[in-house]
Amino acid sequence: MHSKSLFNGQSIKLAAPRVEDVETMLTWGQDSDYLRNLDTDIAFPYSQEQLELEGEPRSNEAYFRIRTIEDDELIGFVVIHKIEWNNRCGLLAIGIGDPNNRNKGYGKEALQLILRFAFHELNLHRVGLDYISYNPRAAHAYEAVGFKQEGVIRDAVYRDGVHSDRIMMGILRSEWEASQA
Repeated sequence: MHSKSLFNGQSIKLAAPRVEDVETMLTWGQDSDYLRNLDTDIAFPYSQEQLELEGEPRSNEAYFRIRTIEDDELIGFVVIHKIEWNNRCGLLAIGIGDPNNRNKGYGKEALQLILRFAFHELNLHRVGLDYISYNPRAAHAYEAVGFKQEGVIRDAVYRDGVHSDRIMMGILRSEWEASQA
């Protein structure tokens, strides 16, 4: 039996979406830096209707909102999506919305929680992700929890007249478990 909480860390917790979260997330969508670090697609704010659908239960994803334990503040989201159950693999995405909540270790803690969930609850073997090379904060957080670089898609993102690489990373259950010892 595991003594660690499945959803709670030291300062943050993984929580189900709430209706009232949409207002906060609409403000995040006004932050172009947030949108541009989150995705390689065109930075475009989500509508209220789109955000209300985000987090709807799907058979191939585990979606959580990230909240602080101290005051239950919504600070972000984390998801294992595009799960291929037959291959025991999924992809990870994470976002910390308000710039004031970045660089506080919340992302790293959320990554540790979602990986424990992915490997112990979903019984996945591998979790992958990609990030854009102009986002060194992401690289640092991913490496800190054990992700390894697996490849580069060169010049895959074009923003402000500059091409940037997409960096592919992954972590295997055995690697993650060895880091927990």
